[in-house]
Amino acid sequence: MEVALALASLVPGLAVGSFSNVVVVRVPLGRSIVRPGSGCMACARPLAWYDNVPLLSYVLLRGRCRHCGARVSARYPIVEAATAVLMAACVLKFGFSWRALIGAFFCAVLVVVSATDLERRIIPNRVVLPAAAVVLAANTIVVPSFGWIAAGFGAAGFLLLAALAYPAGMGMGDVKLALLLGVGLGRSVPVALMVGTLSALVPSVVLLLRHGSAARKMAIPFGPFLALGGVVALFVGNALFNAYLGLL
Repeated sequence: MEVALALASLVPGLAVGSFSNVVVVRVPLGRSIVRPGSGCMACARPLAWYDNVPLLSYVLLRGRCRHCGARVSARYPIVEAATAVLMAACVLKFGFSWRALIGAFFCAVLVVVSATDLERRIIPNRVVLPAAAVVLAANTIVVPSFGWIAAGFGAAGFLLLAALAYPAGMGMGDVKLALLLGVGLGRSVPVALMVGTLSALVPSVVLLLRHGSAARKMAIPFGPFLALGGVVALFVGNALFNAYLGLL
């Protein structure tokens, strides 16, 4: 039953992913996410509905605008596919439940944050702060506990100390993202922070090996790595956290 529901959720997941692309493009520019409708970023021609079908239109048009032939960023199908797969995974993991809905929203926001940080090197307050409020309220209603807000402020405070100690390596956007991770994950948020930090070490080491001491001046966006940690913690965080406690 869960498998069938998960497969069925791929279609609305693609639609959410398509809307997520609008958020990624427009929010950093301060533009409305409602009006005008979708259009080509190069020629500004409005897109017909058949040119705006998630994944399919990109494939049929070979990643180009029908009108001017400008290349369309591969970010569009990647965001759509990632959002759909993660939302389906939430249904598969949590069943047809409020927990799955909250998890799907949480994952969709993490995809938006990752794409925005990769493209613009920012984590927009207009995305992460409202999302944190929504997730906190939803989790508190479903599972009443002060642990959600405690985890949020604990994770944000931890990264705030890191940002104050090394401001060149971490921004306040990462601190606010940690707040979202905390209210979304609760006690498993340390797993997200650990996975995010360890995964960020990989490109850091690669840059260090290739560029030597000059790599210290090459910043990498930390948001996508924190988001990866958030996804890992959402699906297997409790198991990893309990396994760690069992070793103590």
